[in-house]
Amino acid sequence: MTDPANTSSTRSQPAAFAGGTIIGMLGGLIGLGGAEFRLPLLIGLFHFAALEAVILNKAMSLVVVATALPFRAATVPLSEVASHWPIMANLLAGSLLGAWFGAGWATRLKSETLYRVIATLLVLIAIALVFGHGAAAGQPLLTGALQFIAGVIAGFCIGIVASLLGVAGGELLIPTLVLLFGADIKLAGSLSLAVSLPTMIVGFARYSQDSSFAILGKNRMFVAVMAAGSILGTFLGGQLLGLVPNTFLLPLLAVILLISAVKVWRHS
Repeated sequence: MTDPANTSSTRSQPAAFAGGTIIGMLGGLIGLGGAEFRLPLLIGLFHFAALEAVILNKAMSLVVVATALPFRAATVPLSEVASHWPIMANLLAGSLLGAWFGAGWATRLKSETLYRVIATLLVLIAIALVFGHGAAAGQPLLTGALQFIAGVIAGFCIGIVASLLGVAGGELLIPTLVLLFGADIKLAGSLSLAVSLPTMIVGFARYSQDSSFAILGKNRMFVAVMAAGSILGTFLGGQLLGLVPNTFLLPLLAVILLISAVKVWRHS
């Protein structure tokens, strides 16, 4: 459990706002919920327990995903996103079920086990960033029934990861959209947000059945301040979309994830 004596020093509102803004900007720029960067912050800087951090992370990721999609609309119109509804439906067919199962498993894992699962997934996501997000749009990897089956399986796995980490899953969704469906990377970012939103809501609903969900009410001000920073960040990230080259940004994000994974592993 958390140490109440450390609350005022480790959960300062300015730090929560700044963290929310920076992470929200990254989320809005790339098409992520930003949870991979927020999770180590919640555990390491703000000293939340693993499951509490995952639940708080899920709440903040929902804020980022819900606001990043419209803020990116100047570059990727919502009408273009909506026109690709078959792809979104394909991935959602698996991710919604995966999100429900993943949330259930997370509430039953021991704290130490969850820390190590989180650290391992952070490393895998870093690898996906480097080798998946840099791929150019082109021909889809599969077509027809094989593509649909692969989409459902990929969605299920991403839904599990999203619930275990409290993330939006964009780090895995974007490579899937680019490689499996041949989507342009900017469009893939917005499509990943559209798929992530209902997936995260399902996982969030599952977490609400656990007693640890009360952490949101106990930290109302912290949640509100970080959410405000996140909204400002997603707005800024949406404005920067297309200006920052992926060749520079993606390797930097991968390094941050690897550092975060080491910190979370050691915390266990």
